[in-house]
Amino acid sequence: MIAIIDYGMGNLRSVAKALEAAGAKNVKVTSSAGLILRADKLVLPGVGAMQEAMRELRKLRLLEVIKKNIFRKPFLGICLGLQLLFSESQEGGKVRGLGIFKGGVKRFSRKLKVPQMGWNQIRIKNQESRIKNFKNIPDNSYFYFCHSYYVIPEDKSIIIATTDYGREFVSAIAKDNLFACQFHPEKSQRLGLRLLENFVKI
Repeated sequence: MIAIIDYGMGNLRSVAKALEAAGAKNVKVTSSAGLILRADKLVLPGVGAMQEAMRELRKLRLLEVIKKNIFRKPFLGICLGLQLLFSESQEGGKVRGLGIFKGGVKRFSRKLKVPQMGWNQIRIKNQESRIKNFKNIPDNSYFYFCHSYYVIPEDKSIIIATTDYGREFVSAIAKDNLFACQFHPEKSQRLGLRLLENFVKI
């Protein structure tokens, strides 16, 4: 069973439908700690502000559940679900994230149109990731983005893809069974489904 963690932020149904289209047989959208603990795989999607997301996760008592299980089973973070993995965000002052990885979340320059909304290319940086997370996905492929902030990991070894928008920024990370991306695979048509298929087949 794949559990999509529901904390009230994000297009959860479209993520669920995309996973089913990618071959997943049992997808549950849930805020139940019990279901999350029993799941074979976890998905943390999200759209919006980190402060509100952390408040909702805390209210649902899901922070520790996520932290304890994030490396125990295959995990996929999408958009805000990537940003939440880091120590803190500049959004609205300093907001603490889950702290799975050291690093910050920074806003794009005010000289740029934000949010970045639309299609942009990814550059795959990691050979192992070409075989695993980006299997059958060519380098420089286009994916759909919608965000105003980007992550800056302290540990550069987790960076597996970057994208240009006014500057080079990190668009995907991976470590062990964890994969997280700034773009939206569920909105990225054929290649997005292929990426989700890779996750389903793990």
